[in-house]
Amino acid sequence: MTTTSVVQAAYVVAGVLFILSLAGLSRQESARRGNVLGMVGMALALAATVALALEQSHRPWQVTASLILLVLLVGAVVGTWRAKNVEMTQMPELIALLHSFVGVAAVLVGFGSYLSEPHSDTVHLVEVFLGVLIGAVTFTGSVVAFLKLSGRTKSAPLMLPGRNWINLAAVVASAALGAWYLAASGDDAGAGAGLAPLVLMTLVALGLGWHLVASIGGGDMPVVVSMLNSYSGWAAAAAGFMLGNDLLIITGALVGASGAILSYIMCRAMNRSFVSVILGGFGAEGGTVAAGGEQGEHRETFAAEVAETLANASSVIVVPGYGMAVAKAQYPVADLAEKLRGRGVRVRFGVHPVAGRLPGHMNVLLAEAKVPYDIVLGMDEINGDFAATDVVLVIGANDTVNPAAQEDPGSPIAGMPVLEVWKARDVVVFKRSMATGYAGVQNPLFFRGNTAMLFGDAKDQVERIIQAL
Repeated sequence: MTTTSVVQAAYVVAGVLFILSLAGLSRQESARRGNVLGMVGMALALAATVALALEQSHRPWQVTASLILLVLLVGAVVGTWRAKNVEMTQMPELIALLHSFVGVAAVLVGFGSYLSEPHSDTVHLVEVFLGVLIGAVTFTGSVVAFLKLSGRTKSAPLMLPGRNWINLAAVVASAALGAWYLAASGDDAGAGAGLAPLVLMTLVALGLGWHLVASIGGGDMPVVVSMLNSYSGWAAAAAGFMLGNDLLIITGALVGASGAILSYIMCRAMNRSFVSVILGGFGAEGGTVAAGGEQGEHRETFAAEVAETLANASSVIVVPGYGMAVAKAQYPVADLAEKLRGRGVRVRFGVHPVAGRLPGHMNVLLAEAKVPYDIVLGMDEINGDFAATDVVLVIGANDTVNPAAQEDPGSPIAGMPVLEVWKARDVVVFKRSMATGYAGVQNPLFFRGNTAMLFGDAKDQVERIIQAL
């Protein structure tokens, strides 16, 4: 059996493992197994690709092996360092940054492929053009998402005059440059004659990617991360076509399709237009961000009072948000839930589809703290139960529990389904201050008569409540 045959067989096995990995990630109970299957598949794919590269290399195999080993070593060191040091709260921006690597890789592969075969067949030339286009949009879009998620730039959407026409002009310009590129790359043209339109298209695509994501507000960033995940998948698939690598095509298609499906599901959960988000807010009316001033008197409470309220409750729902992740409060929250359940209190967790700044962010934190899966419910499952609940603990959530989404048609989050926590008998909101959430919208929940504000670090406050109990 030749090396090529063995490599193709390994690619098939790796592809199956990737599919099983995605299936495992669809449920919390099987997520760990899904990750392991994905890692095994990737290790197999890397080993097979290295073996094929050694066989097809025109250099002495020792030189090729040394270069590959050097690259793998650098990647392994950097990856291990980041994995050990990244906080869970930094995962959204890290993932956005990783998407940018896929995008720039597709651009570089595209230029390398074109320069090595400037007069290849039309199909390959189109593959190169689309690969560079998708990669460039993914690169700058992911960089902007990273800057927004990490707080290095404002989360508010960029509202340039005629922004929809700007996007349309960029698409039309790219199509025109594509026609020039194909015409200039004919067999009778000079070597690299199509390089100029390819470079110009890359610049246009870089600007388009930047503007698409910059035009989307912070409240929709979880959808943007998912959307960029899809873009990175299609960029990887395009690179697979350019390189003639079947596994890269399969893997990219899996990531692209799953990311697109997840983006669509999240858009429906947020009552957002899928097309609008993809096109950088095209056709979205967009309300005005509410002023950060208070909208009434808020009532402050303290850990001992909350403990007494919980002691007299028969049903409690915990609603986690990004603030819980920042405070690293998931472990004491899990301890509090266990203690209350030991007292006979019915405790459940209500998780909004876009809680945090990454799809599934809160589910991962709760699983990490070993909260039982059967008491973690989604928004649709839990929303009907708030009216019959004694106490709701809102820990670090803001926009996902904002009644303005239902009551204020002019709000930027108007129409977005939210957790209706205000219907409970008592609501306790854990916050560091009265500041607005990530979307920059004030929350009327804080000023309702059945709401009490517990200020301070969520982890410290939960630990004080446990002690008081």
